[in-house]
Amino acid sequence: MAEQLTRATRAARGVLFVHSSPRAICPHLEWAAGRTLGVPVNFDWQEQPVLRGSMRAEFVWEGAQGDGARLASALRGWDHVRFEVSEDPGPGSDGARWMHTPALGIHFAQTDSAGNAVVPEDRVRYAMELAGHDPLELHRELRLALGQAWDDELEPFRHASDFAPVVWMHQVG
Repeated sequence: MAEQLTRATRAARGVLFVHSSPRAICPHLEWAAGRTLGVPVNFDWQEQPVLRGSMRAEFVWEGAQGDGARLASALRGWDHVRFEVSEDPGPGSDGARWMHTPALGIHFAQTDSAGNAVVPEDRVRYAMELAGHDPLELHRELRLALGQAWDDELEPFRHASDFAPVVWMHQVG
């Protein structure tokens, strides 16, 4: 029984994307993530070309089911930090993604095995009830349920590596 419990507590993994953070806050984010996961962590920080003076990092984590939510909670209070936390689906648990921006706060979405946001039936029904016969209001509610505003704000930061300089190699001779 104890061995089974130990395996269950290590059943989760995911990725933390810090899309932008002021330099001074970077060590604090590492400390918060390490404290949450119960192990010291070191992120490979890189310049964030989308927002001058900020840094970005990606960190693959392993831990207990629910650690994704705990990571998102630990990081959400830092000013000027944009991040995403994903937790892969596991035995008895759905996948999840948390997106955070300074302007919008945090958004949670259940995810499928491919990482797509899943909107539960009760949320769709709620959107339909609020919208009534107004298709624009239904569209607005579904965009909210999917976290579209968060995706829109984070998208340029997600593609930061696209801005890296390209080195072309030419064959001579």
